[in-house]
Amino acid sequence: MQLPEATNFIEQIINEELEAGKFEGVNNQICVRFPPEPNGYLHIGHVKALCINFAVKEKYNGKINLRMDDTNPAKEDYEYVNSIVEAIKWLGFEYDNLFFASDYYDKLYEIAEKYILDGNAYVCDLTAEEITATRGTLTEPGTESPYRNRSVEENLQLFREMKAGKYPDGAKVLRAKIDMASPNINMRDPVIYRIAHVEHYRTGNKWCIYPMYDYAHPISDALEGITHSLCSLEFENHRPLYDWVVEKAGFKLPRPRQIEFARLNITNMLMSKRYLKKLVDEKFVRGWDDPRMPTLAGLKSRGVPPQALKKFISDVGVAKGYSVVNIAQLDACIRDYLNEHAERAMAVVNPLKLTITNYQGEEDLLFEKNPMDAEAGNRTVKFSGSVYIERDDFALVPPPKYKRLTKGSTVRLKAAYIVRCDDVVLDENGEVCEVLCTYFPESKSGSNLPCEVKAKGVVQWVDAKYGKDVEFRRYAPLLNDEQYPDQDYAERLNKNSETVCVGKVEPYVAESAEDMPFQLMRTGYYKKCTQSEKLILSEIVSLKDSFNK
Repeated sequence: MQLPEATNFIEQIINEELEAGKFEGVNNQICVRFPPEPNGYLHIGHVKALCINFAVKEKYNGKINLRMDDTNPAKEDYEYVNSIVEAIKWLGFEYDNLFFASDYYDKLYEIAEKYILDGNAYVCDLTAEEITATRGTLTEPGTESPYRNRSVEENLQLFREMKAGKYPDGAKVLRAKIDMASPNINMRDPVIYRIAHVEHYRTGNKWCIYPMYDYAHPISDALEGITHSLCSLEFENHRPLYDWVVEKAGFKLPRPRQIEFARLNITNMLMSKRYLKKLVDEKFVRGWDDPRMPTLAGLKSRGVPPQALKKFISDVGVAKGYSVVNIAQLDACIRDYLNEHAERAMAVVNPLKLTITNYQGEEDLLFEKNPMDAEAGNRTVKFSGSVYIERDDFALVPPPKYKRLTKGSTVRLKAAYIVRCDDVVLDENGEVCEVLCTYFPESKSGSNLPCEVKAKGVVQWVDAKYGKDVEFRRYAPLLNDEQYPDQDYAERLNKNSETVCVGKVEPYVAESAEDMPFQLMRTGYYKKCTQSEKLILSEIVSLKDSFNK
């Protein structure tokens, strides 16, 4: 068979296995899976796993399952299941099947009894603390449980009594019987079932014992015919246990193969469902879809294009070694996509009124929608001679090399005219509250009329008569500095991760579709949204590109 060219070490492994005929018995059908636990919303770190798995599916014309790893009922809910499904759909991925680990509870229990009958599992009465204390260290072997050599009959009876609800939580566990002297601590008789009298969101109160992840996950893979279990690097030390679990369950070759890749780490970004849930529960953010959150729901709410996220993951690449990606690289991918696809518009964050004293009437001016898109064309913008400009675009006492408006100087109003400041109006505090200007009719943008007046710079504006009030929401990272494993995230939370101010925007933005992105000239990329009839412009990403530079 003609194999596709491998572009990373995972595909190289798959190619070698296909060439060796490993999957001839299953018609060379490659099957992968994405198995999130429905105890929170997916975040940007999951996008890497999704992209890797879906790339394998597409490249090898294989299949991919979405499987909810729902073996911890105390933390799982349909809200999270639905959010995961929606997030994957938003990214543009289509999976072949949707499964739940809870679909396999009966089979998992059956295999656990097989373990007992085969002498590969036993019921242990040690507490969780005692099991931890007897597990040993990296340099010292563990101590065998005093219950390790119970008879098959006793183990089977006790396990069935556990299932029947005879014992309280924590009274007993079922442990795999492997090797307490193994150099890999994960192989030192790990717990594979525990008692938990908790209602499951799918199975109700049918079960009071639940399988552990390291047991349920590999067996679920094998039951589904998964050929490659692609997961992040923290599961590398679990691979021998993964193989042991599947082999002792009696699955025939070819069995699933676990391959690990480096997880995605981004500076200034919190990527732990446990901590993200804490931010939600403690109301530091407005919810899982808060625009500051690195969840896919939050990124969608912020207006980040899914195409930009996938481009970012592609640029980061697939590697085995640990690395941290600068958040500026993500911003650059978002910015590059929006630069090509977002319409341009004008808004003023800190308005200062500018009145043209020699202008009469009003007119429609031509405004280019997107200079990066030749087919976007033009639209019109209202101009009545009285506008708002950014307060920073005027200075009574200009700093050196100042190229915007000051008394006696000129500037071009974008898509309109060149104006010269003749005078200013001061308020009772001596602050400039209005700039009085003269305009030059022959300087109209696009007119090609001869004009001897030259402008220092170009500034955006919003017409005072037609402009709309708007609330600007700007965002900074939730973490004040780069993330290091030994630091407490709570000490680094940015209390000023959101700033709100009010300004003006041209009516075209107010009349546009909900969630439409714009490049607000010299301001940033923003998404239009409304809340209780209030017009809001929510920042997607700044204009400043600190990565490519």
